[in-house]
Amino acid sequence: MGAFAPDVVVNAAYRQSDWVTTAVGAAHVAVATAAIGARLVHVSSDAVFSGKAITYAEDSVPDPVTPYGAAKAAAEAAVQAITPTGVIARTSLIIGDGGSPHEGMVRALASGGMRGVLFTDDVRCPVHVRDLAAAVLELARSDRAGVHHVAGADAVSRYELGCLVARRDGIDPARLPYGRRADTGLPGPLDVRLDCGLTQRHLKTRLRGAREFLS
Repeated sequence: MGAFAPDVVVNAAYRQSDWVTTAVGAAHVAVATAAIGARLVHVSSDAVFSGKAITYAEDSVPDPVTPYGAAKAAAEAAVQAITPTGVIARTSLIIGDGGSPHEGMVRALASGGMRGVLFTDDVRCPVHVRDLAAAVLELARSDRAGVHHVAGADAVSRYELGCLVARRDGIDPARLPYGRRADTGLPGPLDVRLDCGLTQRHLKTRLRGAREFLS
């Protein structure tokens, strides 16, 4: 930070199984950013919510149910306390033009190169990486502060998302195995939908839904 003296710092670093990187690391970044008077945009996740309320606004209180969600919630608290003029950009599943982990998993499941299923009851609001990047840069240039939701306009299950990816890539969706997360006993939230209405009113960037950007 001292050597480069950035005007803006975007912290997108995380490791799902590593509290130190995800939580403590975010606090270190916030301290270093504040020390040089730079602006911070911290990228967070819908994993901070349990799914009990299903739809969450920017002022909803985090109630994580996984270690990763707890680390992300702790990071948000540290960032808000250390750099109150900064931005926390909560997002959801990030989809690209073929390069995201979820897209890779869809191809692997369809080809038989990976075992598993896509859950029909695990719902999120996927965002295209270009929309997310544009929104983050727009927030960085603004005078906005606090929590902002930057996710897609559509709430879709992981299975529906997989079918959309498959059709785009010329893969028969019938080749995708599916099931219910509720039947597996895996920990984690089921249905988490980020309400981005308030943030969208302040952005020129349009946050498209998966049904649009994967059509």
